[in-house]
Amino acid sequence: MVAKSPAASCDNSGVPQPGYDAMADLYIETFPSPYATPLERHLVAAFADLVAQDPVPGVVVDIGCGPGQITADLAARGLSVIGVDPSREMLRIARRDAPTVRFVQDDAHLGSTELADVDIAAILARFSLIHVPPSVVPDVLAGWAGRLAPGALVAVAGQTIDSDEITEFDHAVAPAWRWYPDRLSDALSTAGFDELWRTVSRPDTHHRFPAVHLVARRR
Repeated sequence: MVAKSPAASCDNSGVPQPGYDAMADLYIETFPSPYATPLERHLVAAFADLVAQDPVPGVVVDIGCGPGQITADLAARGLSVIGVDPSREMLRIARRDAPTVRFVQDDAHLGSTELADVDIAAILARFSLIHVPPSVVPDVLAGWAGRLAPGALVAVAGQTIDSDEITEFDHAVAPAWRWYPDRLSDALSTAGFDELWRTVSRPDTHHRFPAVHLVARRR
């Protein structure tokens, strides 16, 4: 969940979207686990294993960490990790529930002074880059590439689409876009990352849309 501001907005049909600050407590009640399916849990574990087996100096940054559950999971797996989110209320919950883990208020640009001198070993952005307008995503990815050493990993996940396009969808909380997987891979490649693997899962009782998880390495 990454937006410049967690303030309220409207989707492309004019439906009000309250923002993550307003929805933080309801969010954690609705989604007490960060993983809707075993596949999601295993994909994060696979990413963590890749980071651990070929370590690049620095910390893993969990962009759009929300209430911090996955950040805490990565820390429990032995990784040095920082959770990043623009929502003060989400970070309040994260700091309450994972008091030994570091959390920073920032967005996908990673421009806060708290992160300026942090060496980043890997980036995880699960269902958060979807909230960055597509025209801005190339700048965000280029910024990541500028912070990462060759060999560093990034993992991006989000709702996807079967047709070759990027389309806005009716997210309940904040503006969001679905990316065709090849377009996401191409954007990462342009920024300096080589895709290692991806998964695409179909809609189910927990997901209205297909979902893509894509892992790439800084060249």
